[in-house]
Amino acid sequence: MDKTIVQLGQDLARAGYTETTCGEYVKCAEALAAFLGYPIVEATREQVRQYVDSLSGRGLSPTLERRTLCALIFVFRRTLGKPEFVSFIKLRRRYSKLPIVLSHKEVHALLNAIENRRYQAVAMVMYGTGLRVAEALKLTVRDIDAERGVIQVTCGKGGKPRQVQLSESLCQWLRQYWDRERPPAPYLFANQQGQLPTKGTIQKVIKLAAEQAGIKKHVTPHVLRHCFATHLLEEGTDVRVVSALLGHSSISTTARYTHVTRKLVRQTPSPLDLLPQPRRR
Repeated sequence: MDKTIVQLGQDLARAGYTETTCGEYVKCAEALAAFLGYPIVEATREQVRQYVDSLSGRGLSPTLERRTLCALIFVFRRTLGKPEFVSFIKLRRRYSKLPIVLSHKEVHALLNAIENRRYQAVAMVMYGTGLRVAEALKLTVRDIDAERGVIQVTCGKGGKPRQVQLSESLCQWLRQYWDRERPPAPYLFANQQGQLPTKGTIQKVIKLAAEQAGIKKHVTPHVLRHCFATHLLEEGTDVRVVSALLGHSSISTTARYTHVTRKLVRQTPSPLDLLPQPRRR
């Protein structure tokens, strides 16, 4: 393997990037090496420019194109120490879409549609705490502090630990799950062979459950995190508290959920209501 790619993986890990991001950046670097036909360290600035120019003709999604450019910037700035090779790259401004949010009724139907108890427990934790799927899957028995009513998140995004609430109902549900399943230590959601579910498996389970529940929206595991945040804000929880529970670095990231809170939208008066009723035609 290209030594630069190996060094890239090490640099990403040191910088605290998630496993998912590390894997994606490494794939982008491998694509560059395949384009060049020789080690990345031997590339010239003009060849890097040619590769970047070729991306526009590949029909990449905006997300994948941005990820590829970010990977290139990291490789040449951080791993190879050649920032001038990527100085011409300018990332397009990213416009975030409004998150997909389910109603309470839809969340209930979704959770009920998951037949496997272990997968259902993962989904319950994600909705009940706002954890990312990778964070939920890595929970250990020691992370559950029933006495204090909290869950310790030791494998948060970017290596940042935090605490989230453990509600009484979720605590009781997890106790029942534990009594029936008795997963081998240390992980909470391991099977009897000690293997954890993959993110891909949880994605398929959630998608199938949404179809069986008759939900027409595009539902992914991350939607449960969106629902957690939005439903808390609708019940009047301070946005700063929600931001801390989600593990966001900036409150502005959390603020986007205020745009989709049902109560806020419904309580906002329409200027049409201020007008007299027009004469019906």
